[in-house]
Amino acid sequence: MFVHGIGGARNPETERDSWLAALATGARKAGHTAQSTALAQNSLADVAFAYYGDLFTRPQTQGGTSTGVEVGEDEALRQLLQDLIDTELQSSPGESERRILRHARTELTATQQPQGSGEVVRRLVNVCTTLLALPGVRRAGQWASGRLMAGHLAQVTRYLARAEADGEGRTLDARVRDRVLGCLDDDRPAVVIAHSLGSVVALEALHHHDGPIPLLVTVGSPICMRTVVHPRLRPQPPVTPHSVERWLNYWDRDDIIAPRPWLERDVLPNIRGCLPVSDRVDSDGIWVHTATKYLAQASVAGPVVEAIRRAGERASA
Repeated sequence: MFVHGIGGARNPETERDSWLAALATGARKAGHTAQSTALAQNSLADVAFAYYGDLFTRPQTQGGTSTGVEVGEDEALRQLLQDLIDTELQSSPGESERRILRHARTELTATQQPQGSGEVVRRLVNVCTTLLALPGVRRAGQWASGRLMAGHLAQVTRYLARAEADGEGRTLDARVRDRVLGCLDDDRPAVVIAHSLGSVVALEALHHHDGPIPLLVTVGSPICMRTVVHPRLRPQPPVTPHSVERWLNYWDRDDIIAPRPWLERDVLPNIRGCLPVSDRVDSDGIWVHTATKYLAQASVAGPVVEAIRRAGERASA
């Protein structure tokens, strides 16, 4: 099962196929040629893509939908941006990158001055616009504007706010987890691959799932962001879900969304003694946060293929 991260609306089938293609590339690099072909043809195992992106859209007053930042969400987003900027500054970037980050930090500090909430949101969008000048972010084309970047990053804080209840009283985070749990079967083992915000969603959802999870893979995870994410996770303190038998976490040093990669330092073991094991990957290209960049790595795809094979043996035993 694939669990996606932040971003706008997407076609689940198209995304599933692109993730499978990337995983097939990684499997081939890892020496699993036959499995690589089967993955590319979507015939190695049953595959589910847990899609919840549509839940983050909300009506606009003039019709249509919006994924932007609302008044009342500004402080959590400010903290998230501060976490990202400060961590990047500590990673010894080049002088041009440091100038951009320092400028963004100055703009961010200005949001702490007394002012109207609408003005705070505008300033946070300006911070994101400044961050778009970072070479890797700019050339990647991930976000067309600071407002779009802010809206997508705010999906993390909106999920963790435990608010935005629907007509039945189900909060946004609960509805997102329901999408993930709806793709799982208690009677069948499942290999779960979760990216970005999806790693937070999967971690929490799997606490409500009793079926076997022989392997959980998290890539580009913000779980260890100490200001915004880690203290808001449920349960507290964060612990590996009881159904998870093995947890592999991958990070890239150039991934600004995964600034603190060592999950095993911040997550308790489950009753099996399972802890996340973190490993670094080095992706090619400019923007390395995408799930497909991670899945195309041999070190990521190899264990996934092996876990799928073992899960199939268990299911047929």
